[in-house]
Amino acid sequence: MAVTQDHIQEAVAYIKDQCTVAPEIGLILGSGLGILADLITDEVVIPYNDIPHFPVSTVEGHEGELLIGMIEGRRVVMMKGRFHMYEGYGPETTAFPVRVMKELGVNSLLVTNAAGGVNTDFTPGDLMLITDHLNLTGRNPLTGPNDNALGVRFPDMSTAYSPRLIAVAKEAAAAHNFEFKEGVYAGLLGPNYETPAEIVMLRRQGADAVGMSTVSETIVARHAGIEVLGISCITNMAAGILEQPLNHAEVMETAERVREQFLKLVLAFIPKM
Repeated sequence: MAVTQDHIQEAVAYIKDQCTVAPEIGLILGSGLGILADLITDEVVIPYNDIPHFPVSTVEGHEGELLIGMIEGRRVVMMKGRFHMYEGYGPETTAFPVRVMKELGVNSLLVTNAAGGVNTDFTPGDLMLITDHLNLTGRNPLTGPNDNALGVRFPDMSTAYSPRLIAVAKEAAAAHNFEFKEGVYAGLLGPNYETPAEIVMLRRQGADAVGMSTVSETIVARHAGIEVLGISCITNMAAGILEQPLNHAEVMETAERVREQFLKLVLAFIPKM
């Protein structure tokens, strides 16, 4: 769908009717990472299918709820489940909730995803701070006429992932004797996993992890003037690195294994975002 100001305002009006909290931090949760919803207190839960113009997530591990409440004294809005282009949505639709978050008052966004490890120094269960991305989906959510009220025609992406927020996350991790991996996330269209030859290509292009989300959300966030912190949970090694087939069950199992560490880290850096 072509996103308009009317669509955004109608979604925002409905959400404000359900909740009086004005969020300042947004969170988008990847496959199996809905565990972060356990951190929210005083939450209001709004099903996606109740919100005007919101699409509906169809993927296992994406529950399809918007949560608004508090984490460590900060007002947050959390997407428990996201939308993907491989579900048939356009990039502007997958990133529509980011437009809504901006209008609600969000100025910082944490995006998380489950990703395949392309960097052979990684192991399943690692958490990677995204320092940059490769948009290899062949699509861009800003294609088409630009609404200057939403952002400039040619947004700068030289610091798509905020150096300030990366430093905050690293400092919080160090206080918990944890060290993030860091690297470049390659966003592909999906839904199939990549071939071994494609992983070799991605490694040569500078990718450290690969997935099927995040890039459209980040582009729209930066277009809207929102700072972005991205974290990939390396849930499996990408095709051709290990002699085993890839499957979504492994993604979910690994996300569950890093649950406690992930929750501790988010609790540590959310107050400083």
